[in-house]
Amino acid sequence: MSNSMGLASVFVLSSLFVVPIAMAEESQGFVARNAARAAAFEQAQIAQTAQQQNSQQAQKINAEHSKTDAHKDS
Repeated sequence: MSNSMGLASVFVLSSLFVVPIAMAEESQGFVARNAARAAAFEQAQIAQTAQQQNSQQAQKINAEHSKTDAHKDS
């Protein structure tokens, strides 16, 4: 009997700890924080993509200049 009471009390106490976490997903602060994180992540991805494209363009320009310089020397 005491074993089942112990299990029941553990269940009740654990549910009291879990409820605020579950309710946090529905709160306005939680939603706003997630939206801000998503926006920051998207901006970082856009910036990284732009940086990679600029780097690739710079490499192409450098390669073209080195080819042109090689033809001038010969």
